[in-house]
Amino acid sequence: MDFVSFLILLIISAAVSWVLHEMLGYYVTAGWWSYLSKVVVGWFGAWLGTPIFGRWFPGLEVNGIYIIPAIIGAFAILIVAVDIVRMTNKSGNAVVAKSAKRR
Repeated sequence: MDFVSFLILLIISAAVSWVLHEMLGYYVTAGWWSYLSKVVVGWFGAWLGTPIFGRWFPGLEVNGIYIIPAIIGAFAILIVAVDIVRMTNKSGNAVVAKSAKRR
């Protein structure tokens, strides 16, 4: 993988992470560290998107990265990652943050 492909996957991951974190409020904890960890995990999902979901829309391919499967892969892995952390963290940092607001 060359640097341009890495950057394309990073941009896709950052955009998908921003949509989930800021627009939809889908996170375990609020803050930049949570967003940055989503970017790292989402990069792997975008990287695995083409091998897992296939090569869709050849016109939307840039430097060997198929954009639609990369976006789907990033969304999929981020949703699974957040759900796993929420399930294993029964006390839930998001719940603690809500109860702290009430005080």
